[in-house]
Amino acid sequence: MQRTLKSAVSFTGLGLHTGRAVRMIVRPASADYGIWFRRTDLTSGDTLIPARWDAVIPSKLCTLVENPEGVSVSTVEHIMAALAGCGIHNALVEIDGPEVPILDGSAAMFVERFLAAGLREQMVPVRAIRILQAVEVQDGAAVARLEPSEMLEINFSIDFAEQAIGHQEKHLNMSNGAFVRELSDSRTFCRKADVDAMRANGLALGGTMDNAVVFDGDRVLSPGGLRHADEPVRHKMLDALGDLALAGGPILGRYTGTRAGHAMTNRLLRALFARRDAWKMVECGPMTGLKLPGMGVVRADLPAVA
Repeated sequence: MQRTLKSAVSFTGLGLHTGRAVRMIVRPASADYGIWFRRTDLTSGDTLIPARWDAVIPSKLCTLVENPEGVSVSTVEHIMAALAGCGIHNALVEIDGPEVPILDGSAAMFVERFLAAGLREQMVPVRAIRILQAVEVQDGAAVARLEPSEMLEINFSIDFAEQAIGHQEKHLNMSNGAFVRELSDSRTFCRKADVDAMRANGLALGGTMDNAVVFDGDRVLSPGGLRHADEPVRHKMLDALGDLALAGGPILGRYTGTRAGHAMTNRLLRALFARRDAWKMVECGPMTGLKLPGMGVVRADLPAVA
């Protein structure tokens, strides 16, 4: 069955790239509503923005959605991952600024507050997107691919010159609360040289050592070090789940990302929906429903950092 929150949940924090303080409220929504953002700081025009793949526009270093009037919200990937990972299908996200707060750079705080508020089942079946044929996009050494599977699986690999990152790869079946247990607390990461370059260009103005893992060669500069030895690839998987959640329904298929990022995952969704023979919408019965991300998750699944 579809699910929404039992009550509204509030968040306050800085936008990673704008450095602007924002307040965000995630509200319950009716069955079949989906996920929408609403800019509460704007008083005229269309302030609703759909959380959908076809509303994504090119943006540096994050996922940005925009409506036909040009009203946008950026850095939506972490909250989208948290909603998908908790099995929340319907919600209205009200925000008084242009960027979702970064919080600690992971999705853990979103997950913790969603589960604390409680989830309400809605007596309407979930409709999922079943992958029927493999679809792939490529850009040099970077590849993103979807292929058939009975549940959502994510397989990701990364390669960085920094010794503290290097080559990392991980595969997860995303059913039974795996996102909450394995990925939700993994933070966004960057290299110190990238931070310096971004700030010189007016980006990452809200970035600190408390909301990102910063690497410099073989060193981890962030206080407390890593939460997982392979935290970077786990965060890439978190991002992938958030970007895939813009498909308009849960995906039943295997996602493989090799050096992939936000833009490539969106390109993959566009390629998928351009091929009507590669997918179909299915109504999830009880057995299929149990395989969806977030089904069976409990607060005890949360890592200690939340």
